[in-house]
Amino acid sequence: MTPDTVLDIGQRALEVTTALGAVVLIPALLVGLFVAMFQAATQINEMTLSFIPKLLIVAIVFMLAGPWMLRVMMRFTVDLIESIPELIG
Repeated sequence: MTPDTVLDIGQRALEVTTALGAVVLIPALLVGLFVAMFQAATQINEMTLSFIPKLLIVAIVFMLAGPWMLRVMMRFTVDLIESIPELIG
């Protein structure tokens, strides 16, 4: 196994991680931004007001995108396991 192969595997792993993380984090970020703007406009400083909507949107995203996320992770893992003979041979 060459250093280029290790870097390629690491790069693919980071790409998969970034794609899966962005699917969850971007909606939570947007909801947090809207809640923060609402809190600033109404001067309500309740901590749970920002936490509960983000928690709900993350749960909804996991329910909707969960099967796709699982397929992406499984495809990466299967490809990695299938490439083991090439990597050691």
